[in-house]
Amino acid sequence: MNNNIERNLGEQPIARILAACGLKSHDLVNNSTEQVSYKMVAKAVKGRRLTPNVRSKILKALNKAAGKNYTLKDLFNY
Repeated sequence: MNNNIERNLGEQPIARILAACGLKSHDLVNNSTEQVSYKMVAKAVKGRRLTPNVRSKILKALNKAAGKNYTLKDLFNY
């Protein structure tokens, strides 16, 4: 197992998008049709490395809450 993988990647672009749209983590959790938790959103914003499945859930919830069509490259820089 490779223990050299960086897991904390610093604040992600999703934090700026949420602020620009006036959204909070509560808005993403409420607009999600899948199970998205506050903890998942917090990890996404802080830059904790997430699985592709969780990133996809966050993306879908953000697009629904903001009414826009963002991509994963817009939200995460890894």
